[in-house]
Amino acid sequence: MFQILTYLAIVLAIAVGILRQVNQYERGVMFTLGKFTGIKQPGWRIVIPVFQMMQKIDMRMKAVDVPDQRAITKDNVAVGVNAVIYYKVVDAAKAILEVEDFFHAMTQLAQTTMRNAVGEVELDDLLSKREKISERIREIVDKASDDWGINVDNVALKDVVLPSSMERTIAKQAEAEREKRAVIIKAEGEAIAADNMAKAAHILSREPGALHLRTLQSINDISSDQSNTVIVALPLEVLRAFEKYNSGKSA
Repeated sequence: MFQILTYLAIVLAIAVGILRQVNQYERGVMFTLGKFTGIKQPGWRIVIPVFQMMQKIDMRMKAVDVPDQRAITKDNVAVGVNAVIYYKVVDAAKAILEVEDFFHAMTQLAQTTMRNAVGEVELDDLLSKREKISERIREIVDKASDDWGINVDNVALKDVVLPSSMERTIAKQAEAEREKRAVIIKAEGEAIAADNMAKAAHILSREPGALHLRTLQSINDISSDQSNTVIVALPLEVLRAFEKYNSGKSA
């Protein structure tokens, strides 16, 4: 019985020593005597100590924050930018064989590319075309990392930090733009009102007595409020009627 337990312990020790688990989201890069010998799929895999080594690579999508970077725009404005980059390893062998530390390499590449991309555009474009600039960064990083077996899915610029003096200038500019739109809208409204009044005056002048009726209607509208003092200006039509009456009476 003791010998059986001893044998089982030896077998278990050997199994623990040579078996490696590769999870579903991983791939194992196998080396035999220092030479790349293949990719191990998920499951239990035999790795002979001393002679073989297996390095596991996570194949899941990674979201990595790119630290704040100071950059100068094309129109010489100093800004601070940061971003997040989404990428995943699509070729585990290249991620190990072609680059020493792909995580560090991707972070450095994203930082450099982001500074260069910001330097190619003016501040207005950086603020208004953020998605376009993000796509430009993604294309550059994705192309540069192809040799590392990495696919860049997305790059998103999160924040653009401006100097305090520039923030005040932009705020004043925005306020001036709002005032400009308000003046334009008010002028357009006054122009429409004047046009409608001209049309109404033209219509009233064509119909005899129309102006008098409109005056009576206005008097009726404002007479409902007892606190109002009403000053009535007689229309010319009424004055003309009195003139005709007086001239006929004189005759």
